[in-house]
Amino acid sequence: MNLSNIRAPRKAAENKKRIGRGMGSGRGKTSARGHKGQRSRSGSRLLRGFEGGQMPLHRRLPKRGFTNIFRREYAVVNLEKLARLGETTITPDILRQAGLISGKRAIKILGDGELQSALTVQAHKFSKSAREKITQAGGKCEVLE
Repeated sequence: MNLSNIRAPRKAAENKKRIGRGMGSGRGKTSARGHKGQRSRSGSRLLRGFEGGQMPLHRRLPKRGFTNIFRREYAVVNLEKLARLGETTITPDILRQAGLISGKRAIKILGDGELQSALTVQAHKFSKSAREKITQAGGKCEVLE
C-alpha cells in the first residue's frame, strides 16, 4: 500500500446537510424539524430514557440481584488441552506461550478430558474433578497465590 492507491472511506466526500438555507434547498422553513412540538424548539434536549412523562422502562422493570465487586475472574483451561501440550510441568507461562490463556488473570483448571501421563500443574485454582484426575494419573496439583 502506498499513497497512489489510498482512497477515502465511503461517504467521506459527501457534503453535510445544510439546514435552514431557504425553500430552494429543500430544507428551509421548519429546517427538517416538523411543526411545533418539543423537538422543534431550539435548545431542546431530552434526557436518555425519557418517555414524555410516562414512567420510563428502566424504572418500570423490577430490579433483581447484585454485582459482587470482589469477584475474581479466572481464565479456565480443561485437562484435555493440558494433555495435548506434551509437557510434564505446566506453569502459567507455558499456558500463555501455547496460547491457551491471555492476560494476567488467575488460572483455574477444569476436569474435562482424560490424562494418560503424570503432570505437575501449577494454577491458582482446581476443580474437584480436575484434582482427582491429575492425582489418579500420578501427577501433582500446586496451588499458586
